[in-house]
Amino acid sequence: MSVRFTKMHGAGNDFVVIDCIGQQVAMTPALARAIADRHMGIGCDQILLVEAAPTPDAHFRYRIFNADGGEVEQCGNGARCFVRFVHDHGLTDRTTIRALTQAGIIEPRLEGDGQVTVDMGAPILDPERVPFDARGLVPAVTGDAEADARLPGWRLDLDDAAPVIHAVSMGNPHAVQFVDDVDAAPVLVDGPRIERHARFPNRVNAGFLQVLDRSSARLRVYERGAGETLACGTGACAAAVAGILRGHLDSPVRIGTRGGDLIIAWAGPGRPVLMTGPAVTVFEGEFDPDALQ
Repeated sequence: MSVRFTKMHGAGNDFVVIDCIGQQVAMTPALARAIADRHMGIGCDQILLVEAAPTPDAHFRYRIFNADGGEVEQCGNGARCFVRFVHDHGLTDRTTIRALTQAGIIEPRLEGDGQVTVDMGAPILDPERVPFDARGLVPAVTGDAEADARLPGWRLDLDDAAPVIHAVSMGNPHAVQFVDDVDAAPVLVDGPRIERHARFPNRVNAGFLQVLDRSSARLRVYERGAGETLACGTGACAAAVAGILRGHLDSPVRIGTRGGDLIIAWAGPGRPVLMTGPAVTVFEGEFDPDALQ
């Protein structure tokens, strides 16, 4: 039995989106890995499943599988593609949609110019809830006591390096570090080691943030289960939150990624992070799950 899919991307972070309302798909980690394979499959960073909402407080359920086959809590760029998909495929005529994810309810909104804004909820800053195991660690002292109190930095032991990271959750865990030059940052060397560091029990997305001025920054992210991607929506949100709390950035912030720009607005602790960016359909197709596995 063939399965219909849509290939999409949000600022270069690419997805295979599957309507699981109009067709039945038995997604497994093995099938997700086969779909994501860029040589023998379709190729993508993540697979997005659109399902009927199991509860009346949501319009849809939205599930995310990384390229390594693992199901994860949240994906900001994927959320934008999700709302574009359900609107373009006639699954809803709403421009603001409530979607249930593993991290809770999100509310992406289709803007008049075709961009999509997603209410990503309030960031989680408590290390235990990120989750990040800070037991036995002493927060890094930077000379800015107020910034250290708002969002402490933590030194990670990487054997030959000890970067200072800031732990933030946007429904999924992020370790954000500030760098002088994002192009020269050791993303492909330190990224995998941070991703699987023992102090992050659920693994982590490793972000490398270069502040350009008060309203703009550049970002690279080594994503949990996907490697470095051209953009990471939740990573941009976490990076903007870290930059604002550390006193380097003001809202709204333009986060430049290798796949395009994302606009992040945040009014402060306890308030939701709003992310605006593109959602682009590339092509439609069909695949045979049995042939891929």
